[in-house]
Amino acid sequence: MFDYQIKDNCLSNKNILITGAGDGIGRQAALTYAKLGATVILLGKTVKKLEAVYDEIMALGAPEPAIIPLDLKGATKQNYVDMAATIAEQVGQLDGALLNASMLGELNPFTQIHEQIWQDVMQVNVTSQFLLAQALIPTMLNAKNASLVFTSSGVGNKGRAFWGAYSISKFATEGMMQVIADEYDSSTLRCNAINPGATETKMRASAYPAEDKSKLASPEDIMPLYVYLMSDDSIGETGKTLKAQ
Repeated sequence: MFDYQIKDNCLSNKNILITGAGDGIGRQAALTYAKLGATVILLGKTVKKLEAVYDEIMALGAPEPAIIPLDLKGATKQNYVDMAATIAEQVGQLDGALLNASMLGELNPFTQIHEQIWQDVMQVNVTSQFLLAQALIPTMLNAKNASLVFTSSGVGNKGRAFWGAYSISKFATEGMMQVIADEYDSSTLRCNAINPGATETKMRASAYPAEDKSKLASPEDIMPLYVYLMSDDSIGETGKTLKAQ
């Protein structure tokens, strides 16, 4: 695993947005950040799941989180603009954003990728990330030091047969992260991407249904990198894709 010693309360007084916060890695990141003192903003498409994470955080005695129900596949630019305006009005600044939500689509030969699947994957994995980042960056620049984190994959820097739309979307994600990092290199905003590696999630199970789950890392196992990139220890770290394991 990524070698980083997590310090108690290292995210105190930080406001951090997490997409895909109702399940898997997003849920674990939300719980972990909250335990470390952050006020988390839970964004996801399923209200019931977000409410369950909210209840878990409140049971920890952590700062009260906020919930934003939003389906990235159907959201418009105005939805993101309005969301960012609400965040700016209510919390003043955004110290971190973990753009974690992704869509796998289907694993098919390249010539058999269905156009609608392609469009859906690109909408969730690329276009929504682009619109989210555009909307959030002005509020993040209000923070003393802000961290924008995208989610990549092992197939995001080396193409893999049959992973067509998803793989290509992650190449685009890494490119977007690098462009933002370069544009804001002299600012208080840093921008990186995480490759979580083989982790026990529903997406992983749909890609590898016969895999032995006992050999996979849990979302909790990979949290050191997720915490590092949101903590002040990573100030100056920008434009990189880092591996969680």
